[in-house]
Amino acid sequence: MRKLQKIAADALEDVLAGAALHQVLPAGQRLLTTPGERGALQDLVYGSLRQLGRIDAWLDALLERPLTDPHLESLLRIALYQMAYTRAPAHAIVHNAVSAAGGGWRRGLANAVLRNFQRRRAELDALAEAKPGARWSHPEWWIEKLRAAYPERWQAILAASLLHPPFTLRVSSRHGDVASYLAELNEAGLPAHRSGQQAVTLEKAVPVQLLPGFAEGRVSVQDAGAQHAARLLGAKPGERVLDACAAPGGKTGHILELADVDLVALDVDAARLARVQENLDRLRLHATLVEGDAARPEAWWDGRPFDRILADVPCSASGVVRRNPDIKWLRRPGDIAQFAAQQAVIVEALWRLLRPGGTLLYATCSIFHEENEGQVQAFLARHVQDAERCSLPEPLSDGSLLPDAEHDGFFYALLRKI
Repeated sequence: MRKLQKIAADALEDVLAGAALHQVLPAGQRLLTTPGERGALQDLVYGSLRQLGRIDAWLDALLERPLTDPHLESLLRIALYQMAYTRAPAHAIVHNAVSAAGGGWRRGLANAVLRNFQRRRAELDALAEAKPGARWSHPEWWIEKLRAAYPERWQAILAASLLHPPFTLRVSSRHGDVASYLAELNEAGLPAHRSGQQAVTLEKAVPVQLLPGFAEGRVSVQDAGAQHAARLLGAKPGERVLDACAAPGGKTGHILELADVDLVALDVDAARLARVQENLDRLRLHATLVEGDAARPEAWWDGRPFDRILADVPCSASGVVRRNPDIKWLRRPGDIAQFAAQQAVIVEALWRLLRPGGTLLYATCSIFHEENEGQVQAFLARHVQDAERCSLPEPLSDGSLLPDAEHDGFFYALLRKI
């Protein structure tokens, strides 16, 4: 446990210094030998980041003065998470954390903090509940933004963002149906339920190698909310389709499962584009992969207009923070306006590539107004003469899909070129 605590603390320290979790965690996992240890590391780091606001409130109350040792601070955060949210024995957590803390005053401080946490747990919980940033474990500016935008639902949104994300699969319509696949999962001892038109959610996440038919491309891992994109786009056989900002390729594959189209998958990052190809290879599907910037089509576009465009634009990812809990601590209030400006440039650039009568599906995994409804309204105001908004089916009549137990948060708007 001591080694695991130390590696987890290193990873947490790196993330809070500005590194992306998806880059930091694999480096730590390579230092461990078994799948169980690597899974435990992921739980410690992800869990600590999900509950960081509450953990830091506890730590502040337990310390006489702020720590100046970032690694010791991260080690204590990891140990507090273990004591509060895992089944590991408290005495083992304390013993190993004290040993991992180092010599001298660090050992004594670690021991005092963790022993006091055990004794003062009820008092500390009450202190945390009184502070919004601790209670909801989100930055206070983020909480206020949601409270203003969703006065009746902000608490439910924050509560959902603290849950473990559901492990949801998309059953390929080319290889069977949901009912049959649910029966296969049941036979394999993997209980699941239907959570969308092609979606099934397992009660517990498992390695993809254990999923029936995964290697053969019969299923893909994809959130139920993200599965709306391909259906809303509504591509028909033979149409020319652009999937802009395509990586890692989940929506690309879904579009191709639903219709035989001439699809161009675009992404600015060559390494991420390689992941799109890996996904397509597993699904036995084909698209033309293009490395390029969606905001600068003159560098890659061949001049042939598209019938449909999926503009899954870069965003704050505020709707998927339970899958990416580092995001809420690394984002700053000014980032939202920067994303909105980038999105506006991309949509304007892509609109020029759409044929008259064609449709563009604007999509984000954000729940912030500036990136969603605000963005669409501003676009329509600029394009009174050549754009109209299409209606969407329930539960997406206003385009918003807020995070809950079944899916993450997304926004969709379907625009037709007049």
